[in-house]
Amino acid sequence: MDTLVHIEELTKRFTLSRKQQKLEGTRQRYKTAVDHLSFDAYRGEIFGLLGPNGAGKTTTLRLLATLIHPDSGDAWVDGCSIVSQPEEVRRRIGFLTSELKLEDFFTPDYLYDFFSNLHQVNPAVARQRKEEMFSRFGIDQFAGVKVQNLSTGMKQKTSLVVSLVHNPDIIIFDEPTNGLDVLTARTVTDYLLELKAQGKTILLSTHIFSLVEKLCDRVGIVIDGHMAGCDTLERICDGLSLEDRFFEIYKAMKGGEQ
Repeated sequence: MDTLVHIEELTKRFTLSRKQQKLEGTRQRYKTAVDHLSFDAYRGEIFGLLGPNGAGKTTTLRLLATLIHPDSGDAWVDGCSIVSQPEEVRRRIGFLTSELKLEDFFTPDYLYDFFSNLHQVNPAVARQRKEEMFSRFGIDQFAGVKVQNLSTGMKQKTSLVVSLVHNPDIIIFDEPTNGLDVLTARTVTDYLLELKAQGKTILLSTHIFSLVEKLCDRVGIVIDGHMAGCDTLERICDGLSLEDRFFEIYKAMKGGEQ
């Protein structure tokens, strides 16, 4: 199989403030969010990172998107290092996160054109793709409406389209359906399957078992920054439901804790 994303011993820790120490119930000055994490993602597959809140999923994806730097380890995206070639990595990926905040006073139309220019997309290609994408997600009716007046679902759709203006081969989604109503969530998940059918490689994080079962070819279970299991769903589950298998692994990692 063609490995498009290779992650090797990625580690990231953060300094905790006194307030954070109190909230975490610890006296430790540092928290290791990602701890020597390694895995691969192959061309044309959807790979899911599954774990509870605080497991290190978002930090891992932010590392891959070069938004933050690892303390140690490295990852290669289409052969480019996130440590030594971050600009090349950014050219090759689309990154969507719930933390992506669109400016309230801009419109979807303006934002699409701005990011198309930023990625140096051919103007004719950009116009055609905007027409197709806006129609696909129903944004065309709201193209001239300021972001502050859009619904949560329409903002998410706009963020999705803006993240993919340059038609990247590698797409990274952090909690792609988080906070969405059922109709918008279905639109997004259907589109992810379409992207896979086009040969795109998709990495996503989630804590939703059904989303992994519906979308993912392989899954990595992340607990406390560690990779607790990584394989196809069939091999990971080993005859159990994904939910039951996850909690079996979780209990083993936590030494029987709940």
